[in-house]
Amino acid sequence: MAGESKTEKATPKKRRDERKKGNVFLSKDAVVVVSIFVGFLLLRLLGGFIVETLSEFFHYCMSLIAALSRGEAVDTFGEIFNQMIVAVFKTAGPLLLGSLLAATVATFAQTRLLVSSELLKPKFSRINPLEGFKRLFSLKSVVEALKGIIKIIVLLYVIYDAIIDTAGEFGKYIYVDVPAAASHIFDVTFSMVMKIAIAFTALAALDFMYQWWDYERQLKMSKQEVKEEYKQTEGDPQIKSKIKENQRRMAQQRMMQQVPQADVVVRNPDHFAVALRYDSKRDRAPVVLAKGMDELALRIVKVAQEHNIPAIENVPLARALYAEAELNHEIPPAFYGEVAEVLVYIYRLENRELTK
Repeated sequence: MAGESKTEKATPKKRRDERKKGNVFLSKDAVVVVSIFVGFLLLRLLGGFIVETLSEFFHYCMSLIAALSRGEAVDTFGEIFNQMIVAVFKTAGPLLLGSLLAATVATFAQTRLLVSSELLKPKFSRINPLEGFKRLFSLKSVVEALKGIIKIIVLLYVIYDAIIDTAGEFGKYIYVDVPAAASHIFDVTFSMVMKIAIAFTALAALDFMYQWWDYERQLKMSKQEVKEEYKQTEGDPQIKSKIKENQRRMAQQRMMQQVPQADVVVRNPDHFAVALRYDSKRDRAPVVLAKGMDELALRIVKVAQEHNIPAIENVPLARALYAEAELNHEIPPAFYGEVAEVLVYIYRLENRELTK
């Protein structure tokens, strides 16, 4: 209902439906943090290779400048551009690919390998100004704004702290060679980035918990929604009742059609009735063609009388056969003797023989 509060946890069906729509739990901050860690870890591991590759390219460029100053022929611009592309691919390629792979793994780990095209379909609600205004002042927007402010504050603080700690050492760079100065700057930068990554990890952990809480809150259902879903899944109880009633009525009709094939009806006298058939050529034992209680029992007796089928009153036998014998099955062996006596009695009245 429109005004009904959603207090019930989402059912498995609701979760499956939302997953098909692409609505799954995902903390983007966790993805960003994983990408940062992997990217700068690769930068740390491949730092020497990257410096060597860039150094080779710069030496190549300087050699071209020297050759031009001497009036010598140099490589064409196309060759220089190709060398630059190769250098960029060697240095930035592993970092970009590693970060992209890390982000993909972090995303699929949270979404459990979900690939959905539902979010790519155009929806009017995305361009509806009213919906956009609502999203602008929603709880989620406020939380995202606060997260952005906190990230900026943390970032500025870590950068400021790193600069203050190393500002006094900048003047010493004139007394050391370039590789040593570059190595020190790289170490300071890496330390600063790791501090930022650690701070962002703490924020990502908080965001992860918030996103999980918000996701579960959005999936919650009202009691009416749970009832409606149950009706859709299990079927409307009234409709199911009508279907069962129709099935029961059809089964009774088929059963009543078998009564004329019976040899005898054992009754008690108005509450139970069991129609039995015994054909020595195809039956190993008497078979129950129909059985019923109260009104159905009277109907069985009536049909039997219309087709001149004898009805024998035997209170305990009728009750026992109704309770123990199954429809369209042979009677249990425990009743062979009592039923045989009934059949013998009927056959004697009709001057027939009971084949043993």
